Amino acid sequence: MKPKINHSGLALPVKGVDWLHNPIFNKGTAFTDAERDVLGLRGLLPPHVHTMEEQVLRVMANFRSKPNNLERYVQMVSLQDRNETLFYRVVTEHLEEMLPIIYTPTVGKACQEYGYIFRRSRGFYLSSEDRGRMAQVLRNWPVPDVRVIVVTDGERILGLGDLGAYGMGIPVGKLSLYTACAGINPVQCLPITIDVGTENEALLKDPLYTGLRQTRIRGAEYDALLEEFMTAAQQVFPGVLIQFEDFGNHNAFRLLERYRDRACTFNDDIQGTGAVALAGVLSALRLSGGKLADQRVLFFGAGEAGLGIADQITEVLADEGLPLAEARKRCWFVDSKGLIVHGREFLTANKLPYAHTHEGCPDLLAAVHSIRPTMLIGVSGQPRTFTKEIIQPLTQYSRRPVVFALSNPTSKAECTAEEAYTWTEGRAIFASGSPFEPVTLAGRTHVPGQGNNVYIFPGVGLGVVATGARRVTDAMFIRASRTLASLVRESELAEGRVYPTLTRIHEVSLAIAVAVAEEIYSAKLATLPRPEDLVGHIKAQMFKPEYPDYCPHGIPHMTFAPAG
Repeated sequence: MKPKINHSGLALPVKGVDWLHNPIFNKGTAFTDAERDVLGLRGLLPPHVHTMEEQVLRVMANFRSKPNNLERYVQMVSLQDRNETLFYRVVTEHLEEMLPIIYTPTVGKACQEYGYIFRRSRGFYLSSEDRGRMAQVLRNWPVPDVRVIVVTDGERILGLGDLGAYGMGIPVGKLSLYTACAGINPVQCLPITIDVGTENEALLKDPLYTGLRQTRIRGAEYDALLEEFMTAAQQVFPGVLIQFEDFGNHNAFRLLERYRDRACTFNDDIQGTGAVALAGVLSALRLSGGKLADQRVLFFGAGEAGLGIADQITEVLADEGLPLAEARKRCWFVDSKGLIVHGREFLTANKLPYAHTHEGCPDLLAAVHSIRPTMLIGVSGQPRTFTKEIIQPLTQYSRRPVVFALSNPTSKAECTAEEAYTWTEGRAIFASGSPFEPVTLAGRTHVPGQGNNVYIFPGVGLGVVATGARRVTDAMFIRASRTLASLVRESELAEGRVYPTLTRIHEVSLAIAVAVAEEIYSAKLATLPRPEDLVGHIKAQMFKPEYPDYCPHGIPHMTFAPAG
């Protein structure tokens, strides 16, 4: 007998116990009496039928009883492996509590311990051993209708460095947020790690390491492997959106340039981080009352994130009429060798546009005194480098200085919220990559913003999927940034926030998806016809974590077609 499949191409469970072991179809103790009879589940479950609300209560009680965040992460991943619908109901209903667990900062610790907390394989692993057969291997994925891929090679995981195959926690977490925040159907999401080895000696010597025991392949061999992957992914999953995540700086920029006009792809560390930081900057200007063209922005760190943010700031300034060369002069960079200036040796091509004519400065402190920035943005991965001596002078250059400590996880933040507010006597407009608690100073409570890419990439992805976009452009991210900044309410600004509260994330993602879709149709990049009601069309596609009724009236209700 041929197996039955549903509309997504998923094979339907055959035996009763198979329903319980398939996280996509499993409802656990919420299977109704009728379903238990028809699906062969009678006796395989305790007799009481629970509502989903009761199941959520059980999950949260266990979650809050765990001794630390890593244990909470393990619990939630285990739930996702058992019952995906319940997992997303819990996450969406408790997003502010869940986000720091299923993503930053806890996901960083989880990646470091991935071989020790490994329970069940999640995601898809390709490696250098799959050369010449990647398309064949990709067809082992059980779902043919994949719309979004998040891929990493594990070389630069957050601010933690090369974690090799342990980096799988990042694409798994990112795709969870695509679903939880923007309603991309989880069945249509595919996390991929391309294992090309690791330079992490501790991992290579670790008997529990799950990846290849080899140093990283480089050069032409690496490029050929990525070329085969990109070709195979588009062949097996036509029209798929491919998000590059946590690649090393030396690969991230060139891979984006190589494929951005050949595939529907973007790099979240460059474009996503750039967009969310730009939105924070635009919101901050609503608080300070200044103009973007009048700012002096000093970046500490000149990698993917910093250059991505600067590129988007300069693009907005160019759109507002400032010549591109002049726009770039509003952005300055300090890297490991000091201030980036014209004529300095060993500058990469990506840094050259921001190498201005100026005297050199050996470090960040000297650069602050020389550049006199109104905005200081940390994307260095170097913890506690924004000292009092660096932050305090900012109040001399701006009535409301902007301090963004964006490095992840929390242990890598350039400063804490409390330090930024205290050293500026509450005048700083602060945001960080990972969350910080509100700070009360002189009777006033300041609520720090979290410049988390979750405000941007899920909505962009939803807009791309809903229109069948052929490409992803920088203009889409600029539209997303402007939309996000416009959604910050006056009441939120009054608290010091430069981003909407996370409880509004579905509203935010929908608005961004609509704005991105408008840009896609305007640029004639859509492959799907424009609906009359664009908002309603996109909203109707958003996944809702609700159990289906497999057999209303005691009769199996499965609109499935035979496979093959």
